Amino acid sequence: MQLSVTGHHIELTDALRKYAEEKIKRIERHFDHVTNVHVILSVERHQQKAEATVHVSGADVFAYAIEDDMYAAIDALVDKLDRQIIKHKEKIQKRARGNGAKAAVAGMPE
Repeated sequence: MQLSVTGHHIELTDALRKYAEEKIKRIERHFDHVTNVHVILSVERHQQKAEATVHVSGADVFAYAIEDDMYAAIDALVDKLDRQIIKHKEKIQKRARGNGAKAAVAGMPE
């Protein structure tokens, strides 16, 4: 997994970069096919914003979070990404099993 963390209108300290990297690695526990993650940390009018684009096999997942504290924004961002990655993984598994087509045919009235 290739990970890049950038900052806009904020000094990106080593502690902040390390915290973001550790939290983003949590996503990899749920889905192995994460190829690239780009995290942008920014400050907009006294609000801390964290956004990320995750490239996985078959899709690109985007999420952002705005909080008063940058660490809280990173936590909220990772929670959102985690839910989206799990949903994407379940969708892929459902397609692989072939349950999607059978369920659609079974639900059609005759």
